[in-house]
Amino acid sequence: MDNKIIIFDTTLRDGEQSPGASMNSGEKIRLALQLEKLGVDVIEAGFAAASPGDFEAINEIAKVSSKINVCSLARAVEKDIKAAGEAISPAKNRRIHTFIATSPIHMEFKLKKSPSEVIKIAENAVKYAKTFVDDVEFSCEDAGRSEISFLKEVVDVAINAGATTINLPDTVGYRLPNEIYDFIKQMREFVGDRAIISVHNHNDLGLATANSLFGVMAGARQVECTINGIGERAGNAALEEVVMAIKTRKDIFKNLYTDINTKEIYPTSRLVANITGMEPQANKAIVGKNAFLHESGIHQDGVLKHPETYEIIKSCDIGLENDNIVLGKHSGRHAFKDKLKFLGFEPSEDELNSAFEKFKILADKKKDIYDDDIRALISDELVKIPEIYEIVTLSVNSCNKGHASASLTIKYNDEFISDSALGNGLVDGIFKSIDRITKITGVLKDYQVGAVTKGKDAVARVVVKVEFEGQKTVIGHGLDVDTMLASAKAYVGALNSYLNLRR
Repeated sequence: MDNKIIIFDTTLRDGEQSPGASMNSGEKIRLALQLEKLGVDVIEAGFAAASPGDFEAINEIAKVSSKINVCSLARAVEKDIKAAGEAISPAKNRRIHTFIATSPIHMEFKLKKSPSEVIKIAENAVKYAKTFVDDVEFSCEDAGRSEISFLKEVVDVAINAGATTINLPDTVGYRLPNEIYDFIKQMREFVGDRAIISVHNHNDLGLATANSLFGVMAGARQVECTINGIGERAGNAALEEVVMAIKTRKDIFKNLYTDINTKEIYPTSRLVANITGMEPQANKAIVGKNAFLHESGIHQDGVLKHPETYEIIKSCDIGLENDNIVLGKHSGRHAFKDKLKFLGFEPSEDELNSAFEKFKILADKKKDIYDDDIRALISDELVKIPEIYEIVTLSVNSCNKGHASASLTIKYNDEFISDSALGNGLVDGIFKSIDRITKITGVLKDYQVGAVTKGKDAVARVVVKVEFEGQKTVIGHGLDVDTMLASAKAYVGALNSYLNLRR
């Protein structure tokens, strides 16, 4: 049995299904390139049949990927499989991932199919997928609640039809680690060397990472996971946790390894957080803000004497490190470029110039510039969408008795348009002013604001979720020391995303 653990990243598919985590094509491509840099083996780029936008994003990722295996999900129906095959066709390495539910509850109430019908559908789906690619993955949805005797029948048929990877997901996060171990061990013995066994565990009971690791110990050689553990409901197994557990506990995992470049873990985590607006909880393992902080005096004393007294992982191992370059308003373009390189960014000349201009503006507003400020700024630049509307000026007035007001000037087609509005608070006034100027009505579905770093002059990151004209809901991001200006930028960013999607 191979000692390599294949890392199958589904951040762009299952991760994007997190409420509020949808991404536009530019953001998906940027993240895909970072995942390739991280060293994942397979990237599930999306669900090609879900929408034209998903198809386009997968197709573009397939074009720009150099070595990563690009995969598209497809239900066990011909139109889905055909869309997947066409979307990934430009990729050098490509895979179709097709699935059908196999648990009694899913077959009876969702599919309304008999077990024999499910087996036939699975066989036909794999055979059809093989007409597009050699590498076909077959998943038994809700395998965690399926009867193992039936699973063996379905898996046997899928392998004989050409499936090279068999995924056995705990779709609802129901199983305990010892159950997953016994389950995967039985299926591993049944499958033998005919196919790779994969695990895909959800986190409904907080066991996704543990279940994935127990699956590996039982013989699974592919783990499906996401950055920061994002995904449906409570999320998926977190890539960073699975990878660092295997690397750290060599006494348990013996000769097992992954090809992940762990120094890219933190930069990738920050990129996902910046794009989705979903910050990992402060005490999140590996990538949370508190993961390497010590407040207890006893702990501080121990770490100062020897780091391993309270740290089993070095922060530098995941790419979280500081250097002696301190950026400020007097820093030059060369120092800024070096800092970006140190943080793992390689922007084009135009992107560098634009980011440097924004950095100088930021440096004039705040005293201390932190690495996360730079990460947020450059990430915002790299996933930038065409600006149809652009904020020029913003003026706000707050009153504890009465309505707040906001006045804006926005640039549109080289024309400067100004208007004002009253609101139930400053943010409401700003958004109403933008609606008046653009004559496009938006309904705010979610509003999040947080500080990128520490300090009174910290950069505010605002993420909004807006539904425009009763149609598509989109996400917008805004960064600025001024929270109200960041809010306006986020709302206009969402509007620009909507208009670009509508074209």
